[in-house]
Amino acid sequence: MINYSVQMTKKAELKSLSLLFLKLGSIAFGGPAAHIAMMEHEVVRKRKWMTHEHFLDLVGATNLIPGPNSTEMTMHCGRERAGWAGLVVAGLSFILPAVLITMLLAWLYGLYGHLPNVLPFIYGIKPAVIAIIVSAIIPLAKKAVKNSELAILGLITAAACLLGLNEIVALFGTGAAGLLLYYFKKKNSLNSFTPFLLFQVISDPLAISNLRIFLIFLKVGAVLYGSGYVLFAFLDAELVMKGFMSREQLIDAVAVGQFTPGPVLSTATFIGWQLNGWQGALLATAGIFLPSFLFVGLLNPLIPKIRKSKAASAFLDAVNVASVALIAVVIIAMSRESLFDWKTILIAATGFLVVFKMKKLNSAFVVLGGSLLGYLLSFI
Repeated sequence: MINYSVQMTKKAELKSLSLLFLKLGSIAFGGPAAHIAMMEHEVVRKRKWMTHEHFLDLVGATNLIPGPNSTEMTMHCGRERAGWAGLVVAGLSFILPAVLITMLLAWLYGLYGHLPNVLPFIYGIKPAVIAIIVSAIIPLAKKAVKNSELAILGLITAAACLLGLNEIVALFGTGAAGLLLYYFKKKNSLNSFTPFLLFQVISDPLAISNLRIFLIFLKVGAVLYGSGYVLFAFLDAELVMKGFMSREQLIDAVAVGQFTPGPVLSTATFIGWQLNGWQGALLATAGIFLPSFLFVGLLNPLIPKIRKSKAASAFLDAVNVASVALIAVVIIAMSRESLFDWKTILIAATGFLVVFKMKKLNSAFVVLGGSLLGYLLSFI
C-alpha cells in the first residue's frame, strides 16, 4: 500500500513536470535568458520547488558545460523534483513543442521553398520578453552578490563581455578569480577541482546518411558553447562547406530556431528534415540534445558536494555572479536590437508595468500580450 502511494505521488510529480515544461516549451520565446527567467518565475517564485540560491547554483553550473543552457536547466529542475525520470521528462517536454512546430515548418518549407511571414506576430515578443528577464535578474542578483568583491567581479565581467570577451572565457575567468580571492583571504592549500571536459572524434564518410546526420549533430551538441551565431558557424563548417546544403537553407533553418518557441537548437530538426525527411529530423534532434541529458545527469548530483567544499563554493559563487552579469549583457543587447522605435518602447514599458504590478500573472500572458500588441501596432 505504501509503495502504491509512492508510485502515485511519483506519477503526479512527473505529470506536473511534463505539463509545466510543455507549456514553457510552447511559449518560451526570446532565447535562453528569457527561458530561464520564465523558469525562475514558475519553479522558484510560483511553485517554491527550490530556493533562489539553489536555482542560481544550477544556472551557474549549467553555464560551465556545453549545450543549450535553458534546456539543461529544465533537466536540472526535473532531476531536483523527481529524480532521473524527472530529468528525462522535463527535458523532453520542453523540447517537444519546438520540435513539432519546426518539423511542420520544415515540411512546408520543402513544399513551398520559403518561410511564412511571421514578423507582425514576433514584432512585440522581444520587447515583452525583456521585461520578463529583468523581473528574474533582480532576485537572482540579490542572492548572487553576497559581498563587495563579488559585486566588483560581476561588474568587471559585464564590462568585459560588452567589450567582446567570449562568454565562456568570462565564466571560467571569473570563477578562477573568485577561487584566487578565496585562497588569498584564507591562505590555504589548493584542493583538487576537476573541470568537465569532453573530447570525441567523428569519422568523415563520403556521403550523407542517417548515421552521419546523427553523428554530426551529436558532435555539435557535445562541444557547443555560446549563442545561435556560434551554432551557425558550427553548422556552416559541417554542412555548407562540405556541400550537404546551401548557406541560404542554413540561414532559413537558424531563422526557424529563432522565431519558434523553445530551444534554438530545434534548428537541428529543420536541417535534418531537409537532409533526409522525418528520419533525418528525428536523428538530428536526438543527436544535438543527447549530450545535454548526459552532461546534466553527471553534473547535477555533484552540485551539493561542490557547495560543501569551501574552495569549490567560492568558485561557484563567482560563476553565479558572472552568470547574472551575462544575463544583464543579454538584456542590453536585446534592448539595442529590439527597442528601435516608439512602438517597441511602448510594448516594453507596458511589459515592465504588468510584470512588476501583477507579480502572480503567468509570464505566458506577457509574451502573448506582447505579440498581440506588436501585431496591432504594426498596422499603425
